[in-house]
Amino acid sequence: MQHRILGSQGLRVSALGLGTMGMTMAYGSSNDDEGIATIHRAHELGIDFFDTAELYGLGTGSNEILLGKAVRDFRDEVVLATKFGFDLTVEPFGSGFDSRPENIRKVAENSLRYLQTDRIDLFYQHISDPEVPAEEVAGVVGQLIAEGKVKYFGLSNVGPQYVRRAHAVTPVTALQYEYSLFERELEEKILPVLRELGIGLVPYSPLGRGFLTGAVKPADQYPADDMRSWDERWQGENYVYNLRATEQLKEFAAAKDVTTAQLALAWLLHQGEDVVPIPGTRSALRLEENAGAAEVDLTDADLAHIAEILPHGSAGSRYPAEMLMGFTTD
Repeated sequence: MQHRILGSQGLRVSALGLGTMGMTMAYGSSNDDEGIATIHRAHELGIDFFDTAELYGLGTGSNEILLGKAVRDFRDEVVLATKFGFDLTVEPFGSGFDSRPENIRKVAENSLRYLQTDRIDLFYQHISDPEVPAEEVAGVVGQLIAEGKVKYFGLSNVGPQYVRRAHAVTPVTALQYEYSLFERELEEKILPVLRELGIGLVPYSPLGRGFLTGAVKPADQYPADDMRSWDERWQGENYVYNLRATEQLKEFAAAKDVTTAQLALAWLLHQGEDVVPIPGTRSALRLEENAGAAEVDLTDADLAHIAEILPHGSAGSRYPAEMLMGFTTD
């Protein structure tokens, strides 16, 4: 597995990471043994960048506990990233924010315990808190870095001005943001700022929550606890448009003797050496497929053809409007 450098502070990680959210939430029932086996297989394949969050434990720490248990025997060989920023006591779940200094510290201590580690390699603010300035958040994480509890500071789901304000206080190593052939909104305003400041990009949902794997069905065929049951991209005419584009990508991928998922991930990897996608999966077989994307070479002509198929991304919003209101876009 190739490696890349995130941020000007020099965080070295595998070119592809592994997102663990789906191992405990968002995509229906899960199995811890399967999740642990997939994490172990990732390690065997040279993937050393693992992503979790307080939120993914649904208030119980279960996702971090799972990851900590899985990497316990090779902890010093991997980079663990986790996140803070939600008030998990607010209903509906995930709608409340809390980046007060005391909560950041509480989450950090919980994460250290759940992950069975003495340091968090990359500590992201998961989402901005309208009641807490970026500068204050960055200052608290800077203190945690000085104390040795955190190594690198990250942001997620925030816009260019927020990034600038936080970075001026404590250097930001990476921004995690949804980015894929389906979701391209960061290209115009956010990505240039990251490049200017020397901040890496960690795309989440790099396979469009699975749509870009080609294994899809309409929204009403997913269970209610699967987020694809309400995702606009799986609804009506949006679904028809997105399915047609995915089928064209599948044909092009087949001509290159790769899978649709590998093509989509390779496209991301070709957007810059500072880009490290973190596709999530519970399946060791799917993980092996994704890892193969690091070896896929795309020519300028290939990239141009992909742009013809999906010039502006998918049809349909990645989140409902009321959820997107909580994302900082300035």
